[in-house]
Formats: sequence, C-alpha cells, structure tokens
Amino acid sequence: MYSMKTIIISYVQLVVLVICVMLAVAFFSLFERKILSYVHFRKGPNKVSILGIMQPISDAMKLISKDDSPSTWSNKFYYYISPVFMMMISLVSWWCFPMMWVNHSSFSSGLVVMMILGTTVYGILISGWSSNSKYSTIGGMRSVALSISYEVLLGFMFVALLSFSCHYSMMLFHVFYFCKFVVLSPLIFILFVLSSIAELGRTPFDLAEGESELVSGYSVEYGGICYTLIFLSENVMIVFSSFLISFLFISSLCNIWGYILFTFILLLMCLVRGILPRIRYDQVMIMCWIWFLPMMITLVNHLWLLKFIN
Repeated sequence: MYSMKTIIISYVQLVVLVICVMLAVAFFSLFERKILSYVHFRKGPNKVSILGIMQPISDAMKLISKDDSPSTWSNKFYYYISPVFMMMISLVSWWCFPMMWVNHSSFSSGLVVMMILGTTVYGILISGWSSNSKYSTIGGMRSVALSISYEVLLGFMFVALLSFSCHYSMMLFHVFYFCKFVVLSPLIFILFVLSSIAELGRTPFDLAEGESELVSGYSVEYGGICYTLIFLSENVMIVFSSFLISFLFISSLCNIWGYILFTFILLLMCLVRGILPRIRYDQVMIMCWIWFLPMMITLVNHLWLLKFIN
C-alpha cells in the first residue's frame, strides 16, 4: 500500500510534468514557425510581446474560443472522445519515461513506451471514422496503413536497441552506452529518425493530412477545443519522439550531447517540413517494405555479430 505522502508526491510530479510538457510544446510550435519562416525568407511571428514570444499563448486562446460545430451525421460520442484519447496517450508516454525528478520507470517500461507509440494511431482512426466524412475516413485509413508499415520497422529497431542492454527498463538503459554501435553503424540512427517521422505523420509522410487531396484529412471536421487537443497531441508526440531518440542513442539524461541531439532532431523535422515535398502514397509503402526493412534487418544482424565477437 502506498502512503498518503507518496500519493501526493506522485500527483505533484504529474502536474509538474504536464506543465513542463505543455510549455515545451508551446515553444516548439513557435520554434517551428520561426524555422519555416526563415526557410521561406520571412520573419515569422514577431508581433505578440517581445519577438513574438507569447504567440503560442495567443494562438491557444484563439483556438479555445472558437466554436466546434460537428456535422449532423457524425457520431458525437466518438467524435468528442477521440481528441481526448489522443491527448491522454501522448501524456502517458511521458509518464513512462525516466526523468531526473520523476521515477516511475518499471522493469518493462521500454516495452510500455513502444506499446504507447503504437496506440497513437487509434485516436486518428476513431476521429476519421466518427466524422462520417469521405476525406476524414480516407485520412484515417491512410494513417493506419502508414502506422502498420512503419510500426514494424520502428518496433524492430526499438526492441533491438533495448536488447543490446540486456533489459527493457528505460531507467537502467543509461548504464549501457550504445554510442559505440552508432559509430559503427550510423544508418540505424538515420533509419530510426526516418521511421519516427513517418510514424508521426510529418512531412514528407503526412499522407493522412494531404491538403491537396483530403483538404485536412482526419481533422477536417474538427474545430475549437477538439482541434486544439489534436494539435497538442501531435506536437507532444513530436517532442517525445525526439527526446526518446536522443536518449536511446546518447544514453544519458545528464549528458549535454543528449540535449544537443534532441534540439538537432527537432530542427531537422522543421527543416524537412519546409524543404521536402509530400511523397506519393505507393512510394511510401515501397520505401518501407522494400528498402528500409531489409536494410534494418541486415544492420541489426551485423551489430549482433559484432556484440558476440566482442
């Protein structure tokens, strides 16, 4: 049985964690808009407060104040519950991650994180289906197909990385330094980043939100607070995936190189969105099953051979 003091500390840690994640997501959206503006030779948001630093707060207030008017033929219960589900899943992923001041990482927390990353697509599928719109339904189906394809690749790499450390606890993973294997095979890092971008549905893999084909995809019927929750959940998972990659490949929460890699991955995702065009649907599937998956299996077998030799 947990004491009352332990329960209160856990709730305080949860509140602090949610506040920190929300602040990180807010300033990531500002960071992304600034990077995209410089890519397109613009200044970006610079009117709200000093250098536009309060722009995310202004955008959040504007979105929350908007009215959400679902169509009459939509399934109201699942229509409203799917954004809440997406937001809850994205926040639970941080709760399973070991922090310097939050320690809830169990023996199998690595597998729990991988399971959570695989359940994010259900919110998109439910929101696309419950809207009862052709565009939103097609967007949800595309998201499921993309998740099934790249979830295999991402899960294979994630389990392989954790297997090298001989345990599945995220808290104990920092004891094992994986950097020497990354130096021997940097392609694993590149494939992991590409698979994460595809799993998150970011450009050039944003097929579920193709504006030129599906208007806005699965979120075409959403507005107001529901759209705000969808937007926040997507950005929370982007920040979490970047932090997870930096943790897996640098293997230390107190190492400055981990935070440098974390910032670099966020910058890379923003630059890719501003530079690359959207890839065609069939090309994305071919890229996963014909190129990435055989390459990943070969690289992991090569690293296992090096481990047994050493």
